[in-house]
Amino acid sequence: MTLNGWIQILLFCGIVTLLVKPLGGYMTRVFTGERTFLSPILSPFERLIYRLAGTNQKDEQHWTAYAVAMLLFNLAGFIVLYFLMRLQGSLPYNPAGMTAVPPELTFNTAISFVTNTNWQNYGGESTVSYLVQMTGLGVQNFLSAATGIAISIAIIRGFSRASGKSVGNFWVDMTRANLYILLPLCIVLTLAYVYLGVPQTLGAYINATTLEGAQQTIAVGPVASQLAIKMLGTNGGGFFNVNSAHPFENPDAISNLIQMVSIFAIGAALTNVFGRMVGNQKQGWAIFATMGLLFAAGVVVTYWAEAAGNPLVHALGIEGGNMEGKEVRFGIVLSSLFAVITTAASCGAVNAMHDSFTALGGMIPLINMQLGEVIIGGVGAGFYGIVMFVVITVFVAGLMVGRTPEYLGKKIEAKEVKMAMLAVLCLPLGMLTFTAISVVMPSAVASIANAGPRGFSEILYAYTSAAANNGSAFGGLTGNTPWYNITLGIVMFMGRFLVIIPALAIAGSLAAKKTVPASSGTFPTDGTLFVGLLVGVILIVGGLTFFPALAVGPVVEHLATALGQTF
Repeated sequence: MTLNGWIQILLFCGIVTLLVKPLGGYMTRVFTGERTFLSPILSPFERLIYRLAGTNQKDEQHWTAYAVAMLLFNLAGFIVLYFLMRLQGSLPYNPAGMTAVPPELTFNTAISFVTNTNWQNYGGESTVSYLVQMTGLGVQNFLSAATGIAISIAIIRGFSRASGKSVGNFWVDMTRANLYILLPLCIVLTLAYVYLGVPQTLGAYINATTLEGAQQTIAVGPVASQLAIKMLGTNGGGFFNVNSAHPFENPDAISNLIQMVSIFAIGAALTNVFGRMVGNQKQGWAIFATMGLLFAAGVVVTYWAEAAGNPLVHALGIEGGNMEGKEVRFGIVLSSLFAVITTAASCGAVNAMHDSFTALGGMIPLINMQLGEVIIGGVGAGFYGIVMFVVITVFVAGLMVGRTPEYLGKKIEAKEVKMAMLAVLCLPLGMLTFTAISVVMPSAVASIANAGPRGFSEILYAYTSAAANNGSAFGGLTGNTPWYNITLGIVMFMGRFLVIIPALAIAGSLAAKKTVPASSGTFPTDGTLFVGLLVGVILIVGGLTFFPALAVGPVVEHLATALGQTF
């Protein structure tokens, strides 16, 4: 570890923190229907969209209607994307002549992009056409991200309203998330990436002759626009197979910094939106501080583990950190930081291969996802993920002081706690159940690249990434098989919608309750004590749920490596 490395980490943290308040203020004005500096330009388009869709922005929905609208909209997106991929061989803008994507892989990919997971069992530049990249995958990058933002705003309304029957209008929230937030920011980011050297073209792939006289096909395409939304929307799906490790997706340290900041920007700002809409910004900062503490701990451990390197390599007389699987233009610090960011934010983009990390360095990305998308998380998903833990924490605090738990003046009762536990438990259900089945199936085990605990970690990481809607992979698992394509698709669905539905149910229940004035016995939820308790609950629940699996995988591998044992 070096001083220069810590400076780079602190620079990233400082930029994200500085963006929280201004971006949060802007988003608050967007979703409360206030005028913004973009309103003169975008308001006519917003009204036109409502008119064409037959939606009145003043009409609001009960949480059940909001949920049904969300489910139907995402079902339609899945169907459209499925048929685009199956028919791409007959569709235009296919200069490389891509054929139809196989059914199981299409099923996996369609669910992946609809759920904001962007797990890729395929090579982007060798499997899907320009048309599918833009009108299929690119569109779903926007829509899945906007869905997460909309759900978060609905949940915030549940806390901020009193004696209400509605949590907003899904169609209005979706429109505003795309029109006022995602599209403008992506236009700016796309131009920045093009300036830095990222391709943006509909031209055919380039055939080049190498110095040895061999022929090489260089893939290009509309990369910059896809890159902008994959990072800002925490989708993570790369235009190229190696994702942000490819120089066309991530040319230098400046583009790398922009991508890392983009991943955290909206998720971090949503904590400020929460504070503003409930009338107490300290509440938002308390949640942001919780996320920040968990993130900082992950960065420290990963950076330390990768900088320390592999003791088996040191035994050969080779000193230094672990550079295996990393780009030399980023090095250990930016690879470690990127890995923690992308798994903390449920993005899935990578600029290094996680399967090449040390045992402990690879364990932190696993833990980030297993904690339930609470460290920033996917846009929106991180916020409603940590709200589930807030409900549980407030319940625990109520038991400790012997009174009915309250949060922001709303009594937290049995219904809310049950819904929160349902949302929290559905993730390990998908992660651990399918991992257990896969490690005893010879056909599933045949897909791993390594024996022993690292092979177990590869399977565990795959299902963890799918359930957490992350999309990153260890890199050592051959996932493009019928078993993994189908089961990973099922787990992605569980991780997305079996969390959203209970979260919306909590929002609807809280919106209907009256606000109770704070009293001398009210547990304060905007201070250090609450932050510490919330961090403790998250770590205890995560530890009790996942420590046995982690012990069999990365913990055993680390101890075995220290003793000089290989598998």
